[in-house]
Amino acid sequence: MAEPSKSVYVDEDQGCDDKSEDGSVQKPYKTLLFALIQHPPDSSEGLQYLTRKKEPGVHQGPGVSEVHQQWVPATTTALKKATKLYEQHKKKQAKGDELALREKQEADKRQHVLHEAKKLKIRQDPQLPKALKIRLNEKDPARIKLRSGQSEQDVDYSEGRGTRVRVTGRVHRFRSQKDVIFLTLQDGYGLLQCVLTGDLTKTYDAMTMTLETSLEIYGEMWEVPPKQHAPDDRELHADYYEVIGKAAGDKEAITTRVAADADPQTLYDNRHLVIRGHHASSVMKVRAALLRAFRQTYEEITPSCLEVTPPCMVQTQVEGGATLFAFDYYGQKAYLTQSSQLYLETCLPSLGNVFCVAPSFRAEKSLTRRHLSEYTHVEAELDFITFDDLLAHLELVMCRVVELSLANPQIAKLILDLNPKFEVPERPFKRMKYAEAIEWLNEHDIKTGDREAHKFGDDIAEAAERKMTDIINRPIFLTHFPTEIKAFYMRKDPQDPRVTESVDCLMPGVGEIVGGSMRMEDYDELMEAYKRVDIDPTPYYWYTDQRKYGTSPHGGYGLGLERFLAWMCGRFTVRECSLYPRFTDRCTP
Repeated sequence: MAEPSKSVYVDEDQGCDDKSEDGSVQKPYKTLLFALIQHPPDSSEGLQYLTRKKEPGVHQGPGVSEVHQQWVPATTTALKKATKLYEQHKKKQAKGDELALREKQEADKRQHVLHEAKKLKIRQDPQLPKALKIRLNEKDPARIKLRSGQSEQDVDYSEGRGTRVRVTGRVHRFRSQKDVIFLTLQDGYGLLQCVLTGDLTKTYDAMTMTLETSLEIYGEMWEVPPKQHAPDDRELHADYYEVIGKAAGDKEAITTRVAADADPQTLYDNRHLVIRGHHASSVMKVRAALLRAFRQTYEEITPSCLEVTPPCMVQTQVEGGATLFAFDYYGQKAYLTQSSQLYLETCLPSLGNVFCVAPSFRAEKSLTRRHLSEYTHVEAELDFITFDDLLAHLELVMCRVVELSLANPQIAKLILDLNPKFEVPERPFKRMKYAEAIEWLNEHDIKTGDREAHKFGDDIAEAAERKMTDIINRPIFLTHFPTEIKAFYMRKDPQDPRVTESVDCLMPGVGEIVGGSMRMEDYDELMEAYKRVDIDPTPYYWYTDQRKYGTSPHGGYGLGLERFLAWMCGRFTVRECSLYPRFTDRCTP
């Protein structure tokens, strides 16, 4: 007796291509191809594929002609087309199955090799010379001798030509070849290529090596063979090593966590890993060099500046109340400092010219590439000076800091690696008054944010200011800003009371990196300034007293270290120049 035929149903309108469907009348598939995949034509004799679809202009429902509700066998053309696609699917699936099988076999083979590798234990040879502990950047030839030439053995101390050393660090790079592994270690001081051979490459630790794994390696120091390259043209031929801390791999590998093309917020979340990278760590090393250079400069100039450490918790404002971080201080209202300037001024009578390197805080909800909520502020105050003296001092300090930084070969290399186009600023810096800048912007058709021409009294926007600086392409001292747009304590120009004796230093690519001015030394003028900006002078009694007890013509400035660093290192944003940047909505990690 013939076996009854089986029908598979395909409804192009109401069907669903899902394995949860079974191809019945109640649960039809959507496409003929999916029906063939789920019920291959050679899997059952008498198998037929029934289809139906809604014709254009005809709607299923009550009153519709019965012919449109019927299931009909798939047409020969449709079956032929679907069968061709089905055969392609089978071939693709077969390749996939073959690949999966091969991958499983390779995985099984690797697991077997790793299992066997666990049995291999390496031991340090007690007959070898005692190893000298060194940092990776140590090169003193009196302590560390490099072996050169060739040897039949990878490690051979018989002639004592190469010093046996012990180094520690983390794997910065590695590559495996047949019977040899090249590791580049990093310890924060330098880089060193280490060569592993023989049994050292066959251990479980060697076969599962990951970036950032911390190691202790023993071996002989060699010169790099001709036509080969390695940091400092030397390498360590290892005779023993130990894993101190195994770094995560696979999905948790550092290159996955902080991929180069990762979303910026992801990189900020993982800043603790980002700073392990070459660029980020290089910027931090240049930053440290700049801080050393600033301190050396302030000490060596005449007259010198003494470093002081003002408080960060204050009860007064310097740059306007809108950008203050307020907090409760034992029941009193207090703020994180916007600037240490007022405190520096109080030091002048007894300490002479002073400076500080301290954090400043601005609660400014700005997401531009040059704004931070916390930044390092290099500030100085100078006594018995004129406005021209202030400008000369500023130019001298900045140029001397650049000079000192570039005088260090290692720092100079880092700067030029980060910013190949960096050039020592041309002196003297260009002097341009605010009124002249307004004219320049209008002559070059650079508009305000509202797409209007600039006029006297406008606070020149960052974009316009930076565009002007980039076109002029040299450092600019932009001076004599209108009184209304500058801080209350800035001294008015005796020749033009509409403006102040104030200055912003603008650098190409960054814009403003320094803001400074002469300070009001007259008691009555300062009291009037408090009144003009509606500030109660009472909390400022200690600042106002400077005008009551031997006042003097004095001035000062504040320099944003991160902006200065961004300029020198060619960084797009100051966020790259802070160890852990703080800006709007970002206070982690």
